[in-house]
Amino acid sequence: MRSVIVNSQKYSKVAEVLLYFFAFADLLPRPFEGKSAYAKRTLSGKSEAFSYYKIMRKMEQKGFLKIHKEGRRNAYTITERGRLEAIFIKAQVSEKKPWDGKWRMVLFDIPEDARSDRNRLRGLLKSNGYKQVQKSVFINPWPLNREAIVYLKETGLDKYIRIFRIDDADNEPALKKMFSL
Repeated sequence: MRSVIVNSQKYSKVAEVLLYFFAFADLLPRPFEGKSAYAKRTLSGKSEAFSYYKIMRKMEQKGFLKIHKEGRRNAYTITERGRLEAIFIKAQVSEKKPWDGKWRMVLFDIPEDARSDRNRLRGLLKSNGYKQVQKSVFINPWPLNREAIVYLKETGLDKYIRIFRIDDADNEPALKKMFSL
């Protein structure tokens, strides 16, 4: 499936539609808007209009959407899993601001039975520019974005994570070189 770029971030069509659902409405299509009108509005090009149906089915299969009838039309409601996935997608976008001279260190100890959550957290940290110092220790000169913090709280992972702001590090020249500061 082709990817698109939104706000200088590359997303798949599924992620783009999921973000749309999360940001603008729980039920789609809009009142009095048919499926084809929605597809034309959100997906550019006639060849992609067919992929609208495939995307909706795929999102339903993954548990991101719930499809139900409203009159003669299908209505789409984002599920809790879909809401968390949308937050996770938004949390992967990092903004680099001028460095304030402080380091952010993230330490975590997530139980073995939540291995997939632990791996997902590592991916989230890496997508936000954090570098791995040890298996469960990451460092970055910039803080985690707000959506990442919301995601950690919503999933309950925040109880396994500690975030520190550090004024000085013994290997600061190496860290500055690592982050091109």
